[in-house]
Amino acid sequence: MSLNNISDKILVSQYLNGENSSFEILLSRHKSRIFAFIMSKVKNRDLSNDIFQDTFIKVINSLQKGKYNEEGKFLPWVMRIAHNLVIDHFRKEKKMRMIRSNSDFDIFDVLKDNSLNIDEKLVKNQVHNDLHILIDLLPNDQKQVLKMRYYEDLSFKKISELIDVSINTALGRMRYALINLRSLSEKHKIDLQIN
Repeated sequence: MSLNNISDKILVSQYLNGENSSFEILLSRHKSRIFAFIMSKVKNRDLSNDIFQDTFIKVINSLQKGKYNEEGKFLPWVMRIAHNLVIDHFRKEKKMRMIRSNSDFDIFDVLKDNSLNIDEKLVKNQVHNDLHILIDLLPNDQKQVLKMRYYEDLSFKKISELIDVSINTALGRMRYALINLRSLSEKHKIDLQIN
């Protein structure tokens, strides 16, 4: 029996039994359709490549965790994973556009929900105000990186160039900013949870 005649179901089963070459056959069999699907949605080759890679990382992880039970329907299952990752990309993009369009960044713009009742809106506004107070308490170098990353959506590479530090230093400052925000919220007994 030639490899081309082996069903996806058998290939998946072989892969789960340790035959990595079976996964390579599945990948080469379906990659052009999956990539074309992603490309048709995002219309950007580099981004499509990223989402394609993420799709197969998720496929491998799901298979290894035993989360695949689509009897003989491998391609539709993979397409659904790719579709969900495309949707995730557009959701993230929409959130970033909302942030960039507002010169006074509001971290809770990404949580806009028109269904909030008056009590929930009051709580949200209080959390919003508390967060701004806590951010102002951060050391300037941490506050600077946090604002550039979340308020301006700059990459760590761009941040490191603008403030003339290494990428690792910029990443470290961001990490400490988040750690400090958490400890400041505990110290000042400020709850940053909306619900």
